[in-house]
Amino acid sequence: MERLVANLLLAASVTTAAASEHSPAIIPAPKKMELREGTFQLAPGTRICVDSASRKTGETLAERLRKSTGYPLKINAGNSASSCPKGAILLTTNNASATLGAEGYELTVAADSAVIRAPEQAGLFYGSQTLLQLLPPEIYSSNVVGGAKWQIPCVHIEDRPRFKWRGMLLDVSRHFFNKQEIERLLDEMALHKLNTFHWHMVDDQGWRIEIKKYPGLVKIGAWRKESPLAAPQTNHLRAAWLAPLAFGPDGRYGGFYTQNDIREVVAYAAARHIAIIPEIEMPGHSVAALAAYPQYSCTGGPFRTDVKAGVNHGIYCAGNEGTYEFLQNVLSEVFQLFPAKYIHIGGDEVPTDEWQHCPKDQAVIRRERLKDARQLESYFIRRMEKFINAHGKTLIGWSEIREGGLAESAVVMDWIGGAVEAATNGHDVVMTPLSDCYLDHYQSKKQVVEPRAIGGYLPLRKIFSFEPIPETLPPQFASHILGAQGNLWTEYVESFPHVEYMAFPRLAALAEITWSPKSPREWDDFTRRLQIHARLLGRLGSNYRRASVEDPDAE
Repeated sequence: MERLVANLLLAASVTTAAASEHSPAIIPAPKKMELREGTFQLAPGTRICVDSASRKTGETLAERLRKSTGYPLKINAGNSASSCPKGAILLTTNNASATLGAEGYELTVAADSAVIRAPEQAGLFYGSQTLLQLLPPEIYSSNVVGGAKWQIPCVHIEDRPRFKWRGMLLDVSRHFFNKQEIERLLDEMALHKLNTFHWHMVDDQGWRIEIKKYPGLVKIGAWRKESPLAAPQTNHLRAAWLAPLAFGPDGRYGGFYTQNDIREVVAYAAARHIAIIPEIEMPGHSVAALAAYPQYSCTGGPFRTDVKAGVNHGIYCAGNEGTYEFLQNVLSEVFQLFPAKYIHIGGDEVPTDEWQHCPKDQAVIRRERLKDARQLESYFIRRMEKFINAHGKTLIGWSEIREGGLAESAVVMDWIGGAVEAATNGHDVVMTPLSDCYLDHYQSKKQVVEPRAIGGYLPLRKIFSFEPIPETLPPQFASHILGAQGNLWTEYVESFPHVEYMAFPRLAALAEITWSPKSPREWDDFTRRLQIHARLLGRLGSNYRRASVEDPDAE
């Protein structure tokens, strides 16, 4: 039991005889890597040379290096490869191969130089992440490390991602995580070359985004009285970071992000080449919104969520024209906050019982000659899609948006099926199946020694073996599979260290399957690299699950 408790404490260094800190341990693995003789020595006089377009990327790298080395690492702007002094690191977009794509890069480390070349800044940023991982893990320390040998092995790397969409969902509706915690997660995502943060901001349990036109959404919708974690769980192991939830003096739990908070987080993510995709749930999962604005429901309330059974009793009235005006006004403010191409509208688990008995909804079904409530849901989503498309955005929804007919240009996020059907009909798909990508599932079959989770079992090896392109999808439609993401729902995730524990190292495995080539994909090699990678996470202070690193095949 003492060992199990230790596994749940804040991450510390992991060492094994099989892994050496001097062997390359890059996660995700590069597409092509050639080791060469010798090392490059980072020194107090080392300079970082950048072309005029790459200064910000160079400054980001320098800032990271300064924290642990204490070296000044001055920036030389406007340099070309020929004018950059010996012993320098060069970041440049000049003469980069177009075949690397928007996120690819080439990294060449010699004894007297390190050169990162890429067509775009995203590629230079990812090349910088690889360069950092070639250094000892202590490079990720937040304070100066004395006596370290800051050496990089000589190497040539050509690298680009396999998939465009490499993501993670965090549910902040059921349990709220503050701006600083979100930014910390973005740092951890950037380390793993993940580029999409799916921010689940709205659900039955809480509305987390300030909408100026409708202040009740955060005044009322951001707070609740119940939580499945309000009472201590005596049948599961609890660690220091699994403290009881903090409720306010009035017995309510919650929180929200101001629009300024969101702008800051979006800018923080953009600097790390991460797009943020907000999710504004509709037409179901809407208890929080309807508690504040019941006039857009079928019944006018009351609304409740059965947190044990997962049953919600809040759905927008699809026959009320005011509903569409309300949601369009909400999305108009959302569009101003999130520059990304996509807007996620949920569309899952819609309880249509109220529509069956609502005169307004039944009138729409008759007027539009719809067969049933499922086609009414499709009608609802198609109307919202037209509005979203008119503002230059693309609608994404969960698997269920296919029911009753898929909207014309919608992207399907497949969690319970539909990828093959959607892709063969010309729709883009993000793979996130329940069996392979749900990070809220247990990481051990011995559930009693784990923090309480929603159920299921997703060990590290299973997520590493996941293949995003469905086996039955004809090859000519494979390009419609944008990529994959891990989903962390937070019914039972009560603190940010708990978020990290559920995410890492499983998110490292997902990063590998979305970035690295499909073949070779070797479990033994991945777990070897993970030994050193865990030391890196430890230096960052990330609360990764140590047991998954120490014995990756344990059940």
